[in-house]
Amino acid sequence: MAISMATQAAQIEAAARAAGLTATQGEPGIDFSGRPTSRYTLSLANGNGFAQLLELSAEFDPDGQPGLSAQVAIYLAEVAKRLRNPRPDCALTLGGLPLSFGKFAWPFHGSTSGADTFIVHGEIRLENGEESLLHAKLSAAMTQTFKEVVAAMEQPFAEGFIYNAVRKTMDQGQLELVKSGNRQPVPVTTRYYSAKQQRFIFNDTTETQRSEYLAAKVFWMSGVLGKGAPVWLCDPRDAQYLNTSTEALVDTAKGLAGEGLIRLASDVEFATPTEALMGHQEMYQREMQEALTFIKPTFNEDMRGGHTNM
Repeated sequence: MAISMATQAAQIEAAARAAGLTATQGEPGIDFSGRPTSRYTLSLANGNGFAQLLELSAEFDPDGQPGLSAQVAIYLAEVAKRLRNPRPDCALTLGGLPLSFGKFAWPFHGSTSGADTFIVHGEIRLENGEESLLHAKLSAAMTQTFKEVVAAMEQPFAEGFIYNAVRKTMDQGQLELVKSGNRQPVPVTTRYYSAKQQRFIFNDTTETQRSEYLAAKVFWMSGVLGKGAPVWLCDPRDAQYLNTSTEALVDTAKGLAGEGLIRLASDVEFATPTEALMGHQEMYQREMQEALTFIKPTFNEDMRGGHTNM
C-alpha cells in the first residue's frame, strides 16, 4: 500500500523535530521523470535564517524498510549541524577550490539514453568572496552495481557521496568551471566503495593533508565567506571525503588551534580563523588559481589558438 503525502510529512516533521529542525512542507514537485515529489524546507528550530531543501519521492516511506528511518535521522542530525555554518551550501576541494552546491534535482531518475544508470542533475559554483560566473552544470550518473549498496534512491541516502564524487572528479581535473556550457558528467561507480569495509572511500590523505585542508576550510568558509562566523570542522561528509573519522578531524582541529591558526568555539567541533591564518590570504588565492588552471583543458586552448597536429 502506497504511503500518503500526509503520512510521509508527519514522519519527516517528527524526525526533523528530534534533530532540532523545523520541516515545512511546500508545494508538491515533479521529478525529472514526471513523478510527484514532496518538498520540505529544513531550518534550525532556533531560526538562524539558513535553510535547506529536502525533496523526496512522494511514495517514499521512511518506515517502509528496516533501517531507513534511522538513516534519515542521521542525515537530519547532520543537516542541523551543517546549517549552523555561515555558508551551509559550500564545501572545499582538496585542490583548494571553495564551491557551492545547488540546484540538485532529487531523487535519481533513470537514464533516458538507454544506459543502465541513474542520474541526478545539479550545479556547482566557484565561491571566492567575489562575484564569479564560473560554474559547472553536472550530471552525476550512478551505475546499477553501485545502486545495490544504496539503501534508497533518495536525497538523504545519496547526497553525501554524490557531493564527494563531484569533489573527487574535480580533484582529478575532469570537471571544468565555465561561464556557460553543457552538463558535465560525474561518474559514480563502485571504485568509490569498498565492499570489504562496507564504506565509501574517495581520498587517502595524510595527517598533514587533513590539517592543511581544515585550515583552508576555516579560511574560506569562515574568514572569507562567513564574516568570521564559526564553521563546522568535523562534518562526516568531509571525513568520508578525506577517508578519516570525525574524531580524527577534532584532533586535527585541536592541533591547528595549538599552532595559533584557528580558535575553537565552546563546541570544539566549530572554529574561526585567527589573524595569523588570514595572513595566508595570498597563499590560498594562489592555490585556488593553480586549481583553476589545473582543471582548464589545455588541449581546448590549443585548439582555440589554431595549434593542432592534424
